[in-house]
Amino acid sequence: MPASGVRVAAIAARLSDLGLPARVEEHDLHTSVEAAVPESLSADLWQEVLEAVAEADRFGLLATSLNDRTLWAVVRKAVPATGDVGGPSHQR
Repeated sequence: MPASGVRVAAIAARLSDLGLPARVEEHDLHTSVEAAVPESLSADLWQEVLEAVAEADRFGLLATSLNDRTLWAVVRKAVPATGDVGGPSHQR
């Protein structure tokens, strides 16, 4: 399994272990991990969730006006050879 696949599996497993069942979706250049986030997530659990997604290349939280919250993380399948690999919104 490529290193990116190992990272994705680790992120998904850790989120699931924290009570946030993760969905993994393959794309051409990256793999995404998503999990629904309940409103009742404690501060301690948030810390653990953030530590899990910090292993991704990018991550974020999508919140809607209907109080739905989805945590997402993206792991690139290949590392860019040169240039700005993170861009202006890189999370690390």
